[in-house]
Amino acid sequence: MSVQDKIKQQLSENEIVLYMKGSADMPMCGFSARAVNILKSCGAKFATVDVLQDEELRQGIKSFSNWPTIPQLYIRGEFIGGSDIMAEMCEAGELQDMIQGTTAES
Repeated sequence: MSVQDKIKQQLSENEIVLYMKGSADMPMCGFSARAVNILKSCGAKFATVDVLQDEELRQGIKSFSNWPTIPQLYIRGEFIGGSDIMAEMCEAGELQDMIQGTTAES
């Protein structure tokens, strides 16, 4: 299975996926920690993928989204952005609207 197929499979199996450095319990960079905190504050139930565990995946997700940095958020298979975009969307209430209707916790 190619790395692109692996990414597509991860996105099809989970409504909300955060590609990040580390895990939700132990983020390995400030941007990833910020992204996790934003999703938790929105009440989202989300899957994480630690790109530090797989260099091929780390590079593959960047080309998949055509976005050079990690973390990267996907909702229902759609690329949303990194932690700065997530923060802006959360402040505007847009992120909460996108999460609504997923298997988000209430």
